[in-house]
Amino acid sequence: MEMTIRPRRLRSDPVLRKMVRETRMDPSSLIYPAFVAEGIRQAQEIPSMPGQMRHTIDSLLHLTEEYLKAGVSKMMLFGIPAEKDEVGSGAYAENGIVQQAMRALKERFPEMYLIGDVCMCEYTSHGHCGILCGHDVDNDKTLKYLADIALSQVQAGADMVAPSDMMDGRIAAIRRRLDENGYVDKPIMSYAVKYASSFYGPFRDAADSAPAFGDRKTYQMDYHNVREGLKEAELDIREGADIIMVKPAVAYGDVITKVRELVNVPVAAYSVSGEYAMVKAAAAAGWIDEDSIVSEMATSCFRAGADIYLSYYAKKIAGYMKEGRIG
Repeated sequence: MEMTIRPRRLRSDPVLRKMVRETRMDPSSLIYPAFVAEGIRQAQEIPSMPGQMRHTIDSLLHLTEEYLKAGVSKMMLFGIPAEKDEVGSGAYAENGIVQQAMRALKERFPEMYLIGDVCMCEYTSHGHCGILCGHDVDNDKTLKYLADIALSQVQAGADMVAPSDMMDGRIAAIRRRLDENGYVDKPIMSYAVKYASSFYGPFRDAADSAPAFGDRKTYQMDYHNVREGLKEAELDIREGADIIMVKPAVAYGDVITKVRELVNVPVAAYSVSGEYAMVKAAAAAGWIDEDSIVSEMATSCFRAGADIYLSYYAKKIAGYMKEGRIG
């Protein structure tokens, strides 16, 4: 048979396959989400996220050394306070658990790039992401508190802040507060396109942040919608967001692609707790090859258009990249 064009020629050996890869990845694009808890004496495994821990500050320092050696130099911190209240005061307290952890990490490992998750759900007694008015979250009253959280994290050593609350106008409020206090160089990574997703279940277990009533569908997005996400991304960029995040990641590749086509800033994708837990459960049952699945999931997000990937598998993925399995 005469064929001039044979696509299989470029698949004939591993050296050639790697040379012609369309999707390139590097450990510098990875962010590891870590949990640090107040009032515990030793790290505690999260039951719904095998292998992931609620850390003490000491165990977080050991973890950071391990991740830096693996080539993962960026970490996002989520705090779990010992006490909660109606206004989530532990989130913006000078001596809050995240602020303590950031100071300790920056003193010991200044090369670790720290990102503060700016939200209130882990800190409020009701588990919602803002200030309540009756049973509703008051958008405009919440903005001041979010700006307070961002400022306190930056003052404690955060290199970047990442608001995940999904309040309207929060990027402008945070940008204004940071600029007024001399932090004009601190970037904002906005959870701009964050869906009300069932994939978050294990995180709520990890952070003890499930809402005491109702749900978050009045502020997080309906997963049926794409154009709404593009609107959110455009608004946040106008307000000063430097990076746009899509969350969840793996089930939202179409959204990542559309956001990437729209915006001229870096795009991040967060592979969330439910995605991690499903892989862990299937691997434990012997139904899948965990390493191969994790590699494929990460590659799919970069292929869709992500520049940055947040994953609980960050250390493993960095290893895969160094081995040449992906990237």
